[in-house]
Amino acid sequence: QVQLVESGGGLVQPGGSLRLSCAASGFTFSTSAMSWYRQAPGKERELVASIASAGTSTNYANSVKGRFTISRDNAKNTVYLQMNSLKSEDTAVYYCSAYRLARRHWGQGTQVTVSS
Repeated sequence: QVQLVESGGGLVQPGGSLRLSCAASGFTFSTSAMSWYRQAPGKERELVASIASAGTSTNYANSVKGRFTISRDNAKNTVYLQMNSLKSEDTAVYYCSAYRLARRHWGQGTQVTVSS
């Protein structure tokens, strides 16, 4: 029932920007903290950013702090990741995630490639 669908990935040049979106359904979105993770080839999946249910608290990985912004619109059941000043090392599959029903749920992922 829990469903998370990411969109907005693509190919971008270094220094460019992308905005990822995650549409959520099947649960009460407004009471759920949400997160973005990413996984690069040959590396473990890592937490990129998290946001509290009301959007009052956020956390970021040190590698993206100051460049990425997580936000949410509870009226639209959507969480966003604004990515600015992108670097080659940001290349990865980005996943939206929610912890509900005693487990972590994942979207299918969206590919972000930063290359000149």
